[in-house]
Amino acid sequence: MSTSLRDKKGNTSVPDSEGITRAAGTVGFFTFLSRVLGLIRDMVIAALFGSGMVADAFFVAFRIPNLLRRLFAEGSLTIAFIPVFTEYLNRKSRAEALELARVTLTILSLILVLVSITGILLAPWIVRIQAFGFGGAGAKYELTVLLTRITFPYILLISIVAFFMGILNSLKHFAAPAAAPILLNVGIIGGAVLISPHLKEPIVGVAIGVIIGGILQVLLQVPWAKREGMSLRPKWNPSHPALRRIGVLMVPAVFGSAVYQLNQFIGTLLASFLPEGSISWLYYADRIVQFPLGIFGIAISTAALPTLSEHMALDNISEFSNTLNHALRMVFFITLPALVGLLVLGQPIVKLIYQRGAFDVYASSMTYKALVFYAIGLWAFSGIRVMVSAFYAMQDTKTPVIVAVCALVANLILSLLLMGPMKHAGLALALSCASGIQFILLVFTLKRKAPQISLVPVVSSVLKSSAATVVMGLCLYLVKTNWGSTYMAKSSVHLLLGVAASVMAGALLYFIAAKLVGCTEMGELIGILRVRSHRIQSRKLRAGK
Repeated sequence: MSTSLRDKKGNTSVPDSEGITRAAGTVGFFTFLSRVLGLIRDMVIAALFGSGMVADAFFVAFRIPNLLRRLFAEGSLTIAFIPVFTEYLNRKSRAEALELARVTLTILSLILVLVSITGILLAPWIVRIQAFGFGGAGAKYELTVLLTRITFPYILLISIVAFFMGILNSLKHFAAPAAAPILLNVGIIGGAVLISPHLKEPIVGVAIGVIIGGILQVLLQVPWAKREGMSLRPKWNPSHPALRRIGVLMVPAVFGSAVYQLNQFIGTLLASFLPEGSISWLYYADRIVQFPLGIFGIAISTAALPTLSEHMALDNISEFSNTLNHALRMVFFITLPALVGLLVLGQPIVKLIYQRGAFDVYASSMTYKALVFYAIGLWAFSGIRVMVSAFYAMQDTKTPVIVAVCALVANLILSLLLMGPMKHAGLALALSCASGIQFILLVFTLKRKAPQISLVPVVSSVLKSSAATVVMGLCLYLVKTNWGSTYMAKSSVHLLLGVAASVMAGALLYFIAAKLVGCTEMGELIGILRVRSHRIQSRKLRAGK
């Protein structure tokens, strides 16, 4: 039997598995909205700027603060802060935990201001490292430097958002942090549509939109944090005993938890030596893969981390193992069919989302090639998120670093081997293979560190989910090749209807097949939906009274 999560008053509430799935549903819902807006954002950028020099310059500039976001915000700060903050909540008091939060916020803000100023000043050298193939002069290089300087302060804003996310997630509040990326997309779309037309260099408006979106994200978190008793008044106490522990966890976490972004950094660097447009094709393909990854993989790992940390704080290895098993089973149950769906339907999906305006048939074809090889690694991208959360819940940051180094070296070697014959598609394949190696190494090292943790239920679940996925994939492929391709080629409306019908049919086929092969995850999802439906009806009845 699974233990129960505690509510704000310390009373038991829902079982861990149900609580994590429900929290993941909340995160996934808002992430879904964010990803939809993100696709609209990319559609706007693709239509206005295509995949040429200007688009390459923006994506390089925006990737730099995004890399730092993974390194210093969600990738390390959140994961290092949550276990310590959760330990204070469980072993000390809420007041002491919130005091720790105040001290951390004060010191964090000071560091981030210094980092932002340094980044703006060193932008020319940062661009030379990130996109060495652009050279050290010329219009493309100068534009990239300008955009980097505009977008660099985003690291300050998003790190504050990530800090609040750690506090709220530890207190089992997931909605506001999950909804924050929606506002980033609103800011970028607003910048592209409302600001860009009035500027001499229109792409600058998109960069300004990044900062606007970051400010909106911070403003969304503040009321929720204050509602939980968090004071925003600075408190200078660099000798606080917990700060050293957070720092010790965070320093290796800067590298270990962000290996995916570092691998993409390598991809961007190498892609700058490939034909123009390669960086944009990789970016657009990655954005599509990030859709299911964000909705399911990141959502489940985000929801699981506070519970995993709580079990470790209470030395409950048995429930830690159960929670980890549940998180991995749910991740693979969803991402395996998403992987196959992208392989079968990737081409019409790319065409539907991007192919308009300056984004032509050739750009669509090149983006699809990258998408195929990114999609192959979707299972690993998602599994890594959960496994890294498990290690950080155990306050072990050294092991993920060692594994990350191995994956990074593997990605570099594979990229150099594959970029010649396969161009940008080879870089995508290299990342997927390296991520697969990283996940497998994380599993083996966890078993050596904690042999009492059994992942046998995960293996059994994956085999069943794979069988259901094969059935779905074969049916989708037959329908697409014998009827779907002709129908979707008639017009944009037919393409939209065809893709929508194929996705819904694929989901239905998968759930039916999963039910037949006995996937227990189906029952868990249905149970959560029933509970949520019952609660919605209860609220309506109470509102009617």
